[in-house]
Amino acid sequence: MSKKVFVSGCYDMLHSGHVAFFEEAAAYGDLYVGIGSDRTIAELKARKTINSDAERLYMVSALKSVKKAWINSGSGLLDFENELRELRPDIFFVNADGHTAAKETLCKELGIEYVVSKRVPHGGLPARSTTALRQECRIPYRIDLAGGWLDQPYVSKMAAGSVITLCIEPDYDFNDRSGMATSSRKKAIELWQTDVPQGDSEKLAKTLFCFENPPGTEYVSGSQDALGIVMPGLNKFDYVGNFWPEKIHSRIDEELFLWLEKHIWMIPLYPRHQGYDVLANTHITTEATRKLALSTEQCWSAILEKNALETGRAMTDSFEAQIAMFPEMVNADIMAQIDQFKTDVLGWKVSGAGGGGYLIFFSEKPIKNAIQIRVRRN
Repeated sequence: MSKKVFVSGCYDMLHSGHVAFFEEAAAYGDLYVGIGSDRTIAELKARKTINSDAERLYMVSALKSVKKAWINSGSGLLDFENELRELRPDIFFVNADGHTAAKETLCKELGIEYVVSKRVPHGGLPARSTTALRQECRIPYRIDLAGGWLDQPYVSKMAAGSVITLCIEPDYDFNDRSGMATSSRKKAIELWQTDVPQGDSEKLAKTLFCFENPPGTEYVSGSQDALGIVMPGLNKFDYVGNFWPEKIHSRIDEELFLWLEKHIWMIPLYPRHQGYDVLANTHITTEATRKLALSTEQCWSAILEKNALETGRAMTDSFEAQIAMFPEMVNADIMAQIDQFKTDVLGWKVSGAGGGGYLIFFSEKPIKNAIQIRVRRN
């Protein structure tokens, strides 16, 4: 008897990458496909799909590798849970960028084999992703490696300090509210549609910052978001109690970028819980701010020296300083996931606060089922 194989996803703008993924999954047995509803995709990605769920169901069902497809009845990252429990497949097959600890845990509970694949294009065809086919995809994201929160005046007024960001290509459709400047990126898309225009990067970033934070804005987004996605490469922004940095240090260094790409690994977290408030229970002090600022300077020096051990240590120190001031950034589930990797990596942090983002690890060894980034060079 053939095994039952289950996959789940959006499958918008059906392309050769989807077909190759289905064919690879179907090699394990009869393939069943759960499709995210329009409502679920809007919740997770903060955007509408190009094709409706009815259209996507029709196209996926027409593929010869698919035995049966349906629209998942639930919501969130586990929108397929009801169908998974009913189907009880032998295998749950996911791509590396679709892997989450929550999916793997659910499969363990149900006794389902969990298989993670890498993108493998068919024959000589190019690698495809829905993200790469969407017009707005060329505007980058950013991750902050250390110092996050120092771009807020109520933090840096306690002690001057820096934020280190890395501008990254949109090779994946990173989740909304993931701590990767997704809100600023959406404003950049409103301004520039397809990509960051040519010109003075700092002036462009200031334009984006002002556009996102018009007069009267109650909560002003930190300027590291606008700067981080507009300015390519690796950057350090020095803050002294103001929204805009006093000084910007930029590095465009191919050898350094290759080194960073080799060492940074990301694993998705689940969405934030309802009613979440990262600013609750804060404990912002001069001493804690100085610790954050010091660890950031140590991280910057270690990166420039390409010292992996010290970079990882400083990244972790920065993260610990952050959560000492903003304890709601993490919860027991996030810390439990970090604990699973502590002994095998050099450093860690989270991109988003309180879920919704990614675990970011600094490691000299590959991390199973993790995704890697590509730095925006210019």
